[in-house]
Amino acid sequence: MSLRHTRCVAASTTGALITPRLGCGIVLRAGEDACQVLAGGQVVSVRYASQFPAPRRERVLPGHLVAIAEVPGGSAAVVWRWYDAVVLGSEAGSVRLWEPAHGEVVARPRGPRQRYDPGTRAYLSAGLPGAEWWVAGRAVDRAEDAEVELNEVGRFYAEQDMWDSV
Repeated sequence: MSLRHTRCVAASTTGALITPRLGCGIVLRAGEDACQVLAGGQVVSVRYASQFPAPRRERVLPGHLVAIAEVPGGSAAVVWRWYDAVVLGSEAGSVRLWEPAHGEVVARPRGPRQRYDPGTRAYLSAGLPGAEWWVAGRAVDRAEDAEVELNEVGRFYAEQDMWDSV
């Protein structure tokens, strides 16, 4: 698989420098070991990185956006997931969203100037440092158009020494 819409993130692991390329895909189907995604205009099957939480079939659903790391040698793995959530409203410094698996959540916006209008959809994630929940850009039809925090995901993987398991 070759991600046409990638951003490079360098990570140092065990003294060696690897440069996984991070790109996005929109989930079409999810299984326990891999999911089918639309990435770069192609439907492909991508395995999950070993540290991706299980049960995966229940956590990854059609419409979710995933970060895919492509490592030297051409293998690829899903390393992160954003929920496709509905915006309920915005307050100063926060956005209220609804997502089927979690109900209503309050998230901190990644882009402080980004506008989140009620009824629109945006990408929601949890697990990155700085907030319990983050809201990124608006949900899109093409994964390569998604405005999400790929650099933060790459930095998180590097700081936690998780690239070796990808």
